[in-house]
Amino acid sequence: MILPTKHIRPERALFTVGADILALLSHPMTVSGVWDEVRKQRGTPANGAPINYEWFVLALDLLFMLKAVTFRDGLLRKAVP
Repeated sequence: MILPTKHIRPERALFTVGADILALLSHPMTVSGVWDEVRKQRGTPANGAPINYEWFVLALDLLFMLKAVTFRDGLLRKAVP
């Protein structure tokens, strides 16, 4: 689930989805804004497998646990190292 396995393709692994989310956070965004961008980005087969909202939330949870993102004032931000 977190990493690719025999049953989870690399483009669906939570690390990959999390990396896609981090790549989108060049500036603070709302959760719904990030979700819209992820759906748009993954809408074509060349850009990865489409994911559902639950999978997106799991990837966000992983990023929070790793302290890679913060949520402040209603916006997601990359965490400052």
